[in-house]
Amino acid sequence: YELNDSEWEIVKQLSSLLMIFKDVTLFFLRSTPNIPTVLPAMDNIGEWLTTASVNSKLPTSIRAAASLSKKTLNRYYEHLDCSKVYCIAMVLDPCCKLKYFKTAKWEKEWIDEAERLTRQEYIKSYRDLEAEFAE
Repeated sequence: YELNDSEWEIVKQLSSLLMIFKDVTLFFLRSTPNIPTVLPAMDNIGEWLTTASVNSKLPTSIRAAASLSKKTLNRYYEHLDCSKVYCIAMVLDPCCKLKYFKTAKWEKEWIDEAERLTRQEYIKSYRDLEAEFAE
């Protein structure tokens, strides 16, 4: 069996779609992945998949693959929504703080909730700890 020219074109377009996953994988192999680097990467993948899923220049099969991949990515986001750790990690990262949420166009209520969760965890777990100072 040989691929015809139109099938080869689909392979090229699919290869282009998969390249973002290769790039992200290689990026995380070079460094120590942490929440403040993973979430923006997920956001970029999501934007790319959304664009590809509605790109009328792509074959239906590629648009469908992009759409299904976006649904899978959204399930990962749903898991994050159940965890306060990622909000706290983003707020505490000196490069992110609340700026990440604002840049990602989160609703004000969600941004306020991220800040509230961080403050609540600090009060619950750290505020009353005795600090030891080296002399």
